[in-house]
Amino acid sequence: MSRSQHRHATQELFADPFGEQCAAPAVRRLQVLGARVQFETRSPQLLELVDAAYAGLPRHRLSASPPRLRVGLLLVPGARSRPNPPAPVMFSAGGLLVGAARSGALVVVSPGERTALVAVPAELLHFPYHVRYELLEFAVFTLAARVQRLIPLHAACIGRREDGLLLMGPSGSGKSTLALQCLLEGLEFLSEDSVFLTPDTLLATGVANFLHVRADSLRWLGEPRAAALIRASPVIRRRSGVSKFELDLRDSGYPLAARALKIRAIVFLSAHRARKGPLLRRVPRSRIVARLVSLQAYAAGHPNWEAFSGNAARLEAFELRRGRHPRDGVAALRELLRPRARV
Repeated sequence: MSRSQHRHATQELFADPFGEQCAAPAVRRLQVLGARVQFETRSPQLLELVDAAYAGLPRHRLSASPPRLRVGLLLVPGARSRPNPPAPVMFSAGGLLVGAARSGALVVVSPGERTALVAVPAELLHFPYHVRYELLEFAVFTLAARVQRLIPLHAACIGRREDGLLLMGPSGSGKSTLALQCLLEGLEFLSEDSVFLTPDTLLATGVANFLHVRADSLRWLGEPRAAALIRASPVIRRRSGVSKFELDLRDSGYPLAARALKIRAIVFLSAHRARKGPLLRRVPRSRIVARLVSLQAYAAGHPNWEAFSGNAARLEAFELRRGRHPRDGVAALRELLRPRARV
């Protein structure tokens, strides 16, 4: 946007600060994380990003009356952000949670009003991955979690029928590789990275839009179709410097969890190989909460953590060591999902 265009836009804003004289924005209504989210924007490009992030997802329900949320999106002028846009910095006050970056990107979330505002500098349209994960996700995930009092976990979740397994481990522990293999073996996919749970009933929801796969994980694939789909997918580069293929699962034909899953067990992923004996080792219930806290430092500060951890400690929990092939891990997980499985 040129300087004169910026000046004109600023004058229009002062004349009509709440957009009451402007044409009505385009609206997209989608069900995400158990909530009905209404996205509003006058920017076709931002509407395309909303669709890329959340259109076509399974419609999970966590309650009889899903809450209604509103997210407004604005395309605004901003500083150039090459080669990479600066990351937003978070702060809060007065019931608002804010993320702001030097590029001019801004997210303001008001859980009390069930609304959020996302301002995207035009230059960031060159970085759709960052807009989706650092701005849109910031708004949608925060609203959905806070309004519904969900526990946000850094975990993957797979399942069968209505039963689910939480897969936990630090970054690089193999969650994505194992989740991909589960998907190829016919288990349902709920999420690879962010799972949200009701603290009392332990119903899990997530966003089953993308699976991120490292190039070195392709060596495990024995299915030519899956390998071809992944290699044809866009490559994203995370701020850690790691590059991954971004496979859109919504058009892949693989099974996505059609409903929220009831968590039956927690599986902690180990980097160690199983030399002898079964891959799964039972974790004593007395140690479950401590392991959860060590892996979920952010969630452990949540106001509903005590209720969640108390219920989670009543579940079965296991450590999954690595086998010769990720298929070995899938076979072990499949046993946990059998009715009345015993390990």
